[in-house]
Amino acid sequence: MAIDQTWEDIADALNVEEAIEPVKFRRPTVESADLDITPMIDMTFLLLIFFLVASTPDTQIQVDLPPARYGTGVSEQSSVVITVADRGAGLPAAVYLADGKVGDPLPDDPKLQEAAILQAVEDGYLGGQGKSNVLVKAEKGVRHREVSRVASAASQVEGIKLHLAVMEMD
Repeated sequence: MAIDQTWEDIADALNVEEAIEPVKFRRPTVESADLDITPMIDMTFLLLIFFLVASTPDTQIQVDLPPARYGTGVSEQSSVVITVADRGAGLPAAVYLADGKVGDPLPDDPKLQEAAILQAVEDGYLGGQGKSNVLVKAEKGVRHREVSRVASAASQVEGIKLHLAVMEMD
């Protein structure tokens, strides 16, 4: 065979009906110089989640907070005091028109409570007593919606200042 022969000539010499295609060699793949950091980020997030779930915060540590720089306490003598007491799970909060659980609570009907609260605030503010502050005291276990309902009933009187307090009973 001569070097000048083509593939067709070689196929004819070998009695092959179809011409044989020359073997095409692949070029070597060029490796990228970039580093894929996706698995490293995944591991970081997995470790973060593990430590968040596995750690137990120390709830016994007591934090001493500094006194407030701004704001003053509200005098109970110049305020209409409304106490919201917790009755337990599933029961509506008891509302008293006094400082603490003094006397009988207001009826459980929200409309009757709203009318009684509105009347007490108007009597304290407009009735000559000069009580322009309304102090709503709530026990620790009272739901926010109960306190909000009482506060919205008291805030219907224009010109009053509404203050909220939380009583932590042990």
